[in-house]
Amino acid sequence: MRFVLLSAAAALLAVTAAPSGSETVSAVRVSAPKLSFDRVFASPSLSGAVPRGVKLSPDGRWLTVLRNRDDDRERYDLWGFDRKAGTWRMLVDSAALSSGRELSEAEKMQRERQRIGDLKGVVTYTWRDDSAAILVPLDGELFLVHLDGRSEKLGGGDLLNPALSPKGRYVSFVRDRRLWAGKAGAEARPITPAEAADTVHWGEAEFVAQEEMGRFGGTWWAPDDGRVAVERFDDAGVGIVTRTAIGAESTRTFQQRYPVAGSANSDVSLFVMNPDGSARVQVDLGPDKDIYLARVDWAPDGKTLYVQRQNRAQTVLDMLRVDPATGKSQVLFTEKAADKSWINLSDNYRFLKDGSLVWWSERDGFGHLYRYDPRRHPDNQWQQLTKGAWVVAGLVGIDEKAGRVYFTSTRGDVLAAQIDVLDLARPGKIERLSDPGYVYTAGMDKAGQTLLVTRSGTSQPPQVYIADSQGKRLAWVEENKVAGQHPYAPFLASHCAATFGTIKAADGTVLHWKMTTPVMKPGKKYPVFFQHYGGPSAQTVTRGWAGPLTQAIVAKGYIFFEIDNRGSENRGVKFGSALYRAMGSVEVEDQKAGAQFLKGLPHVDGGKIATYGWSYGGYMTLKMLQADPGLYAAGIAGAPVTRWELYDTHYTERYLGDPRLVAQVYAKSNALTDVGRIKDPLLLVHGMADDNVVFENSSMLISAMQGQAVPFEMMLYPGYTHRVSGPKVGVHLWDTVFAFLERHGVTPPQ
Repeated sequence: MRFVLLSAAAALLAVTAAPSGSETVSAVRVSAPKLSFDRVFASPSLSGAVPRGVKLSPDGRWLTVLRNRDDDRERYDLWGFDRKAGTWRMLVDSAALSSGRELSEAEKMQRERQRIGDLKGVVTYTWRDDSAAILVPLDGELFLVHLDGRSEKLGGGDLLNPALSPKGRYVSFVRDRRLWAGKAGAEARPITPAEAADTVHWGEAEFVAQEEMGRFGGTWWAPDDGRVAVERFDDAGVGIVTRTAIGAESTRTFQQRYPVAGSANSDVSLFVMNPDGSARVQVDLGPDKDIYLARVDWAPDGKTLYVQRQNRAQTVLDMLRVDPATGKSQVLFTEKAADKSWINLSDNYRFLKDGSLVWWSERDGFGHLYRYDPRRHPDNQWQQLTKGAWVVAGLVGIDEKAGRVYFTSTRGDVLAAQIDVLDLARPGKIERLSDPGYVYTAGMDKAGQTLLVTRSGTSQPPQVYIADSQGKRLAWVEENKVAGQHPYAPFLASHCAATFGTIKAADGTVLHWKMTTPVMKPGKKYPVFFQHYGGPSAQTVTRGWAGPLTQAIVAKGYIFFEIDNRGSENRGVKFGSALYRAMGSVEVEDQKAGAQFLKGLPHVDGGKIATYGWSYGGYMTLKMLQADPGLYAAGIAGAPVTRWELYDTHYTERYLGDPRLVAQVYAKSNALTDVGRIKDPLLLVHGMADDNVVFENSSMLISAMQGQAVPFEMMLYPGYTHRVSGPKVGVHLWDTVFAFLERHGVTPPQ
């Protein structure tokens, strides 16, 4: 069964994308400009103005956003909308305030882990509690920017993790591996000890917390500013990996502490102290030191600290209740992995003022919301708020006074998350607040009164607006309507609509696919650009905006196709855990099912299906070519993992286990053993300064293929990390990919 986005624009595009004898349609197609890779990577962005960091000031008067420039799509300035005056103005001109100094290596790597390594200017900011000023870090320096235009420099010298305490009385940041703090407007000083070993860090998150756990900081201020919880980690036991950053004119090497699978992790501890560093106590995290510090939160009244502790195997998650005065802890409750696989960490929880907790869990096989109340009898402490064969994708906000819980969910359509709300007193009845013609994400103010909504569709780039608690739109933050002077407006007439459908895996599991086709001539067969990711906890097939790159590929005469295999996100525990200790197996089978489905379509040239993937997707390309020689016409592997023992502990052991205990699982999952089975054309691509999937993955593959006389092609990018992109380099990368396909005959019909 096929699905098409139900909107007027999409309906029109679906008609114009289909073969037709209509002279009107043909005329529109002929007059529409052809989308090129040059235009895709140029400024302004074809996706329009897509704001980041949308926030409301504490007093609710100002709506602030980070907005990219028309002449430099990667540079962001801070803009504010005065809701009282009804006017927009730039609050921080990043180019004017910037010193132009190069970021420290630590901040560069932190940004890479936050997936914002390509951004410039203002990338984050924090409102002061009185709504009169904003804390803005920029180029390793820290500024307090006042709404009257004045700015104060609060510090410099390669700062990390700058923060304002909740009440705005203190500013803190990390410098020289110590946490510094001081009253806002006064000089900060270090409040954690000076350590002799350069492996000790205070106030930061260790590598795996940043890269894999979605935790980028190691400092947590109490709600009343009275105390601060601070992480300390020591990397002395973590193995050293020599990371080589090969640039165009020079090569730098970094002795990086990197915990590869099966090796020692950072020694992590947690302390609570006063804002001046006094009265410091260590939190009791339990007798087992080989654990993960997953999350840290203060109770709304600041009297209790809550710590989520995950075991090394990631099968048990304990919620600890900590006395901040003594550091003593006790286990409040425990989550255990469903389906004997792993526990997914989440930020979808909220401690309420009455002492209860709204909590996300997969304990019934699907990600749902529960309410935990420790004041009740142990047999009646848990209440399930949502239930069904669908998942809560995100906890948006809670209006505690009204007892309303806002969340996004896949209820009704796994491909299009919507905004829902329930009443804590009557959770069985769920109210929908969004239009099913779009895919949604959302945030909310702390009081649960105003929604910050982002939505998109297959032909509509992301739109951002604020809405009231009933979902009614109050004002556009960025309407981003594709009309008039919008950068994508000239290409809308030639936009090709996506179609959706399902096939079944070998075990009968339903798999969702997405296909975008060019204007096809009767009797002609077309090549397929078969893109995949395939790794766990990721969903690629949705009804949201896919970006202009897909359209540029389709404009070249290729069918663009994706399918979400078993192991991808938002389908429940059983679907996701299919990859447990089985990477390189079921996901390869499911992508094969997609290729066989394509070969049965009358408009597909079955001999011209090219497969492409990056990172885990690059690994998939290798495994797919090895598993089924001749099924694919060619493969492109970008930054592939080739040997899982080279990847980090938290990610790899979550899915494959500890290699010291299950070596056979790793041997079967690697992409090096069967390189001799690759018979189809292969293009290998890698950034030579990659700190995520280190270049050694590709150098080992290169050596293995050369050692077995397996021919392949290669394109390397000096100085680039895991992200190879930019106004010119992005064009070069994609021109390289399609020149490779053309050399091997994977071309559209004439």
